[in-house]
Amino acid sequence: MLQKQDNYPKISLSETDKQLPKYFSNGFTRYANFKPMAKGGKAELYSCLDKNLGRQVAFKTLHRSISEDEYERRRFVREARVTAQLQHPNTVPVYDIGVDVEGKLYFTMKKVEGETLREVINLLQKNDPDAQATYTLERILGVLIQVSNALAYAHAHGVVHRDIKPANILVGFFGEVVLLDWGVAKVWDIPKAEDERITQEQNIPSSDSEHELDRLTGTGKRPGTPLYMSPEQVEGAEIDERTDVYSMGVVLYELLSLQDASRGKTVKDTFHNIVNVVPPNLRDAAPDRDIPRRLSKICMKALEKDKEDRYQSMLELIDAIRGFRRKALESAFIE
Repeated sequence: MLQKQDNYPKISLSETDKQLPKYFSNGFTRYANFKPMAKGGKAELYSCLDKNLGRQVAFKTLHRSISEDEYERRRFVREARVTAQLQHPNTVPVYDIGVDVEGKLYFTMKKVEGETLREVINLLQKNDPDAQATYTLERILGVLIQVSNALAYAHAHGVVHRDIKPANILVGFFGEVVLLDWGVAKVWDIPKAEDERITQEQNIPSSDSEHELDRLTGTGKRPGTPLYMSPEQVEGAEIDERTDVYSMGVVLYELLSLQDASRGKTVKDTFHNIVNVVPPNLRDAAPDRDIPRRLSKICMKALEKDKEDRYQSMLELIDAIRGFRRKALESAFIE
């Protein structure tokens, strides 16, 4: 889990005190030593060296096959700017945007290192002793509160994430928590027709394979990842911050029970479950996990099918989780 500090590069005066060249660039040529990190449907992510500041950064660029598409370029710039303008401790800082020597758009951001909650859940499901010791209930709730704070900040600025899932939540090796990937975020003042084009064109087609259930996908007007979508996302209805509340409820359900809330055999079955089937109560779904009754109620309220019955804001969900933690601490103190 936590890596040894010896594995990290040390800051040295030979690098911090190095003089800038007489002629140096603030453009693409300042970056060097590119190494692949990840590849998605429309973009590629690399780590590279910012020679001006002597630090490693993450470098994101469009695939060459779509790099000249004006719509994709505009959407890519929007993603960079949305991410850059959400300046919160639990979001990724964006450093730079520009065009490389081939004319492809790119933006750079903080390179974050750690493990995603997807990886954590996989380890917990295998009864990994280190994961069990590290990710106690207290630690899990602390992580989710930090993510929820980032979402509350985004909602206050007119942005809904729309793709919250364990794979997009990273826990750093020194306790930092980051909510990743704002690529399908809903911005309130996007014209409806343009937002529908995003939902139709941005994502890979959904299929009936089980593998598609936890991948970014889109069917018609439904951007997001099937397992973590809200009922209104599945139905293509209007969404607001309560959609993110629902998705956080799904993540909480999975972390507590180590089971999926609404998984079906196919994407279609999963969508049916999300809209029509209430997930088993957490305490019934995982009786061996000893899930506190009050915390189970908090999770199930976040998962209400009708958004009017859920917590009406991310701040309400945060208050509920904090209230549970406070009561648990008081009980422990009394004992």
